Amino acid sequence: MDADLILTIGVALFIVTIPSLLSAFSEGEPPRVGAILLIASLGLVVTAVTTKPGGYAFREVPGIMLDVTARYIK
Repeated sequence: MDADLILTIGVALFIVTIPSLLSAFSEGEPPRVGAILLIASLGLVVTAVTTKPGGYAFREVPGIMLDVTARYIK
């Protein structure tokens, strides 16, 4: 798998994690699904950063995500 694709999936999963965590906290329930999603997303991001030689700069991430999305939609 491509490091850019792993990064994109990790960031997208992190975005989905936020509403799950907020929902669990607002209802007073333990955030089980949110915690699992958070661990998975952070694991994917760390894997992508360590796999790519030189890592990623924070300002590169939006462009990389657009490139990956365009590559797989095309």
